[in-house]
Amino acid sequence: MPRIGASGFAALLLGFAFLYAPIGLLAIYSFNASKLVTVWGGFSTKWYWALLDNRLLLESLWVSLRVAFASASIATVLGSLAALVLARHGRFRGRTLFGAMIYAPLVMPEIVLGIALLLLFVALGLERGLLSIIIAHATLGMCFVAVLVHVRVKMLDRSLEDAAHDLGAGPFTVFFTITLPLIAPALLAGFLLAFTISLDDFVLASFLSGPGSTTLPMRVYAQVRLGVTPEVNAVSTLLLAFVGLVLLTGAAIAQRMRAV
Repeated sequence: MPRIGASGFAALLLGFAFLYAPIGLLAIYSFNASKLVTVWGGFSTKWYWALLDNRLLLESLWVSLRVAFASASIATVLGSLAALVLARHGRFRGRTLFGAMIYAPLVMPEIVLGIALLLLFVALGLERGLLSIIIAHATLGMCFVAVLVHVRVKMLDRSLEDAAHDLGAGPFTVFFTITLPLIAPALLAGFLLAFTISLDDFVLASFLSGPGSTTLPMRVYAQVRLGVTPEVNAVSTLLLAFVGLVLLTGAAIAQRMRAV
C-alpha cells in the first residue's frame, strides 16, 4: 500500500480543517456564556437549557423528525423496488427512460424540483403542509436509496437464490430469507441517508411548507436572518450530534449484519 508523504498529509489536514473547523467552532461557541456569539464569555450550558423554553424551535424539530422518518421510510421502499427492477429485469422496454427518471433528481437543482412539485400540488389541489414535504423529500431520497441498493443487488451471488429455488422455495420465500438479509446493509444505509437529507433540507421545504409545517432548517434560517443567537448554535450542535449518533449506530448495525 503506498504511503502518504508529508506534503500529502499536510494537504489532507488542510482539507479536513477547511471542512470541519467551522463546525468545531459552532460546537465550541454553543457553550459560550456570553449572549454575543463572537465574544467568549466562559463555559456554560445555559443555552442548551434555554432550548427547553423555546417552543418554536422544539415544535420545528418535532416536525423535521416526523417528516424525515416518514419520507425516509417511503424512499427506502420505493428506491429498493426501483433498484431491484433495474438490477434483475435486464433490458426491458423503457429501461433507459426509467433509469434516467430515477436518477434525474440527483443532478437536478433542488429549486427546479421544488417549483415542479409546487406546480403539481397546486394543479392537484393538494394543500401545502406535512404531506407535501414528505412527498418531496421521499422523491429526492428514493434516488439515493436506489443507487445504494442497485450496487448491492448487482454484487449478490445469484447462486444462493438459485439454490433456494432448486430446493423448492418460492419467489417470496427466497426474497425474504435470502435476498432481503443480504441487501439489508444497503437498505439501512439508504434509509439513514434519506433521513439525513430530509432533516437537512431547506429548499424543498421552503416551497412546500404550509401552516404548522415549519421544519427546523426553516426556523433556524428565519432566526439567523435577524442575527445568530447562542440558542441557534446549541440546537445546531445537538442536531449534528444526533446525526452523528444515527450514522455511527447504522454503521455498527451494518457491520454486524455483514459479519453474520
